[in-house]
Amino acid sequence: MGITAAQVKELRERTGAGMMECKKALVESGGDMEAAIEAMRKSGLAKADKKAGRVAAEGAVVVRQSADNQFAAIIEINCETDFVSGGDDFRGFIDAVADAVLAGKPDSMDALNALSLGSQSIEEARRSLIARIGENVQVRRFELIESAGVLASYLHGIRIGVVVSAEGGDAGLARDIAMHVAAISPQCVSEAEVPAETLAREREILVAQARTEGKPEEIVEKMVAGRMRKFLAEITLTGQPFVKDPELTVGKLLEQNQAAVKRFVRFEVGEGIDKVEENFADEVMAQVKGG
Repeated sequence: MGITAAQVKELRERTGAGMMECKKALVESGGDMEAAIEAMRKSGLAKADKKAGRVAAEGAVVVRQSADNQFAAIIEINCETDFVSGGDDFRGFIDAVADAVLAGKPDSMDALNALSLGSQSIEEARRSLIARIGENVQVRRFELIESAGVLASYLHGIRIGVVVSAEGGDAGLARDIAMHVAAISPQCVSEAEVPAETLAREREILVAQARTEGKPEEIVEKMVAGRMRKFLAEITLTGQPFVKDPELTVGKLLEQNQAAVKRFVRFEVGEGIDKVEENFADEVMAQVKGG
């Protein structure tokens, strides 16, 4: 039977192998996709497909800003080990992806994966990289930030990246704010942005805590009000003590410079990813007992 270009493309995407190897495997399997993948796995050619389920919680965050400073792109790309995250192949891939995202301005992950990296799409290049380095690689998330005011970014190594969009002030102030966000990790710019459900949940917890202390109800209300103010100061950018001058809140700093932060985005490598904690000694013991 004839093997179509679409079949070859699908097999190539699922295995990360070369075009000729994919076509040969499909011919030998009579066009059966799963049989072709199984045969390629046995021969060691299929690499991307079998690594797709492995946890990738290491990696890097990369930021790109346009020459006119009106756009910034921030992207997190993951791999399995910090060894690979520092390698030339991985670094070259994330740099190319960042450039493509800033230029192409995709509006979804599907659109991002379809962007061109030379002769391949980002998705095809990702699978080729997996086949080359032998680790799972995932383009996890991205944000595009547009600003008519001041745009600044900060990278702490390759693990934490921040982009800040501000009005007023200057690039130096905006970068200082980005460094603060990297260090302190606020949840929102101001109290107005804190979700109502977050406030309600925190208030419920604080009320329960105050009542366990046996205080009268009117005292409970005063205690909760004070603790809510402290909670909001801790989670909002404008309420936090400025990391470079703890005597000054970020809100006061912005006020002194007639500036306002409109938006910030903070990515940290691996945040929110469930990592499998392995105990090497237990693993060895289990193997010894099994033997």
